Amino acid sequence: MKRKTKKVLVATGIIASAAAALACVSNAITNGLVREALDRTEPKSMKKTKSRMMNSFSESENAKLLSEASRKLEETVTETVTITSFDDTELTGHMYRAENTKRFIVAMHGWRSSWSSDFGMIAPFWHDNGCSVLYVEQRGQGNSGGDYMGFGMVERFDCLEWVKWLNANGAEGYPIYLAGISMGASTVLMASGCEELPENVHGIMADCGFTSAKEIWKHVAEKKLRLSYGLRKRQVDALCRARIDMDADSYSTLDAMKTNKIPVMFVHGASDGFVPVEMTYENYEACTAPKKILISEGADHGMSYLLSRDEYEKTVKEFWEECDNTAPEPKN
Repeated sequence: MKRKTKKVLVATGIIASAAAALACVSNAITNGLVREALDRTEPKSMKKTKSRMMNSFSESENAKLLSEASRKLEETVTETVTITSFDDTELTGHMYRAENTKRFIVAMHGWRSSWSSDFGMIAPFWHDNGCSVLYVEQRGQGNSGGDYMGFGMVERFDCLEWVKWLNANGAEGYPIYLAGISMGASTVLMASGCEELPENVHGIMADCGFTSAKEIWKHVAEKKLRLSYGLRKRQVDALCRARIDMDADSYSTLDAMKTNKIPVMFVHGASDGFVPVEMTYENYEACTAPKKILISEGADHGMSYLLSRDEYEKTVKEFWEECDNTAPEPKN
């Protein structure tokens, strides 16, 4: 074998080996990102990555305020309930019943968060205004069952089951509102697409929701982690299907909003560092039902109520006034 040919073969072998090694690293990164997104058990190797992904949730001057509000809500709510969802997953919720109930709320918290931390700040306002609230623990988190989270695509059906439970336990005849923050916001928006959703669901309150699992993962990968999502999409979908039997774009808030008949109040922080505010604008534009939007200037992810309390409460009260006694349009 000629020396030149031998060098070419050696170089080719080195390049092939390097490419294979890079592919293995890429696959490992993608696997880790999907596990971080969906698995109940958070991979230890993703701690630093999560910190970069969720920098808007880091400690701030408001951290103690939020923590105290969370503690107070946990002490206020005393009735813990469980249901079995559509796929035999046991789910846990916490019921607060107002003395003079005017309406019921199903509250869905966000990704890797909790019911008390996400709703601790707004809970007193709800309670003081005649709202009986069911605070849900999302599947794959907290005390609810399930090994995986579904980024709203699965949880929308859980939301439907909770509404049915409410109607069987005192809510029938009252207006019900679906409220969510972050992944919970996307959950309640997607829930509007459930054909069996009872007619006494009069409104949806969605705070900083994303448009789809695919789009928020793509945003985080490319904008936060400087990784190409397009090169990973096929592997992401395969890993997603193995966990929840769906691709990352099997269903979206935009799909739901195009046929939705339930009034929606959209909220988002203009300075959201995790879910871009443009996603709420997309959801708003796609929504075919009566709608209103509140953009809180200077607010980061989930901080709109904290930074724009007066305007937020005013908008919510107007929304209730418009929707409490007005049934949504029937689905075709």
